[in-house]
Amino acid sequence: MKRPRLLVTCSILLLYLNGLCIAADPAPENIVIGTWNIEWFYDHDQSDNKTDLAKKLSAPSEADWQWRVTEAAKVIAAIDPTVMALQEIENEKVVQDLADELRSTHDQQYQVAFIQGRDTYTEQDVAILYKSGLTHIERKQQSDEMYESKNYYNLSKHLFATFEWSHGGETHKLTLCNVHLRAGTRGEQPRLRQCRLINYWVKPMVEKKENVIVLGDINTLCQCHDYTLEQDLAVLCGKLKKGQSGELIDLHLQLKPDQRSTHMGGPQFDHILVSPELLKDSSHKSDLSFQSIERRKDLVLRGKQDEDHYNRYYDIEQSERDISDHYPVIATFKVK
Repeated sequence: MKRPRLLVTCSILLLYLNGLCIAADPAPENIVIGTWNIEWFYDHDQSDNKTDLAKKLSAPSEADWQWRVTEAAKVIAAIDPTVMALQEIENEKVVQDLADELRSTHDQQYQVAFIQGRDTYTEQDVAILYKSGLTHIERKQQSDEMYESKNYYNLSKHLFATFEWSHGGETHKLTLCNVHLRAGTRGEQPRLRQCRLINYWVKPMVEKKENVIVLGDINTLCQCHDYTLEQDLAVLCGKLKKGQSGELIDLHLQLKPDQRSTHMGGPQFDHILVSPELLKDSSHKSDLSFQSIERRKDLVLRGKQDEDHYNRYYDIEQSERDISDHYPVIATFKVK
């Protein structure tokens, strides 16, 4: 039986009025782009959860949920990002709770970008908090021909977003893809095919010398300084030859070796990958260019690292409870 045709694109267009696009937002002095797997960010209301796993890892009470919102907001407020890509969120509502807390307690104004994903096992999703610049969001899927080739694997949790900021009479466009890929050794082959699919999507943009960022929880088992051409990070970046940069460049190499772990267990799961254009600083024109990257472990860990963090999270004393098992990774760009 022929497989039902998939919609290639599911999209939402934003910021349009009477058929005319509203002028781009002014560029802030620093455009700070972050990614953070916020770890099972699920509220106490289990009426909208279908799986036992989602119910088990939801906040056990309203007070516990409010603690999570309060503490997660403190982390984001300290970073003060222009755009923050989040993974392991339950739904749009929990991210809106976070935006409300940032507004009421920290006087930081964020909006939420979200499209429902398709992870029916964990019910996890991704979302974006942003201050300005968003013009378009969408989800993508492979075509029937790509599916039948078995070279690609759909992403149940991802979000493409387009941002535009104006500076000196010019508009600077950035395409961002927030992803949460298949995990573990069992997910290695699907993850490899997911990486091939992402690269397929972004390669035409990179070839046009556009500003592109792919970021999120890659779930790679590789070390950023030591992986082969057959592994997920190489495939995601589009590396075909040893020493070749590929379509995307991993900013993780800009971190000091002792700063590269992004998970309390030690792996480098979370990455920010950029197109070559974002590493250029032209002297002939105004452009968006990379300045720095940092990992903010200091904002997430409380006291000693949690023991058995996953199984007894809400039983750990609040003053000692780590906010997430992942650390935020933050890149700063400037228009100059």
